[in-house]
Amino acid sequence: MTAMGGTTARPLLRAGGDPPVDISRIPAREAADRELSKPMYHENDPNLVERALDHIGEWIGKLFHAASDVAPGGPLGLVVVAVIVVALCAALWWRLGTPGRISAAQDALFHDGPRSAAEHRTAAEAHAAAHRWTEAVQERMRALVRSLEERALLDPRPGRTADEAASEAARALPGHADRLRTAAREFDDVTYGGRTADEPTYLRLRDLDTDIEGTTPHLSAVAGGTAE
Repeated sequence: MTAMGGTTARPLLRAGGDPPVDISRIPAREAADRELSKPMYHENDPNLVERALDHIGEWIGKLFHAASDVAPGGPLGLVVVAVIVVALCAALWWRLGTPGRISAAQDALFHDGPRSAAEHRTAAEAHAAAHRWTEAVQERMRALVRSLEERALLDPRPGRTADEAASEAARALPGHADRLRTAAREFDDVTYGGRTADEPTYLRLRDLDTDIEGTTPHLSAVAGGTAE
């Protein structure tokens, strides 16, 4: 049989006993590809999602197999390492809150227009009566800080955070320093950390606000003030 275009030709009998014709290897392969591409040959093939899941499963399996080879104690050591990593992640989440809290905690304490301490307290009590403790805590902390501004213990400053307010107020109210810092931390937890406040948290903050209202500040710690 002769060669055509550098490929080996093979005979193909025509219907009716006609003399065979030569067909090159490349057109034959193309004809076979067209035939096999018909949907009838692929009805039971896995779909795209199934193929993707299969590849992911194979990749994860290879990854764990490779890790188990280098982990102390083989597969058991790998399990121990995984448990430790999960425990550390859970501990970090519990301490820091949801991701993004660190940057979000620098946001201002007040987001709306100027409101008096009395208005913030009224809003806090309304939220508390409806058992909306997170909102109640937020409004009570704002009432406390606004009250300190109204008493000139803090200068009204846009953009002040709860932490900054607590630190500044502690200089004039050293006897409440720890409670102020705790209140600021709890405000950040529920406002930026994704936590949910409860009634005891609100009651602690309400008592702090009330106690500070009846406390005589150390004016020597306030710039330009005179000690009492």
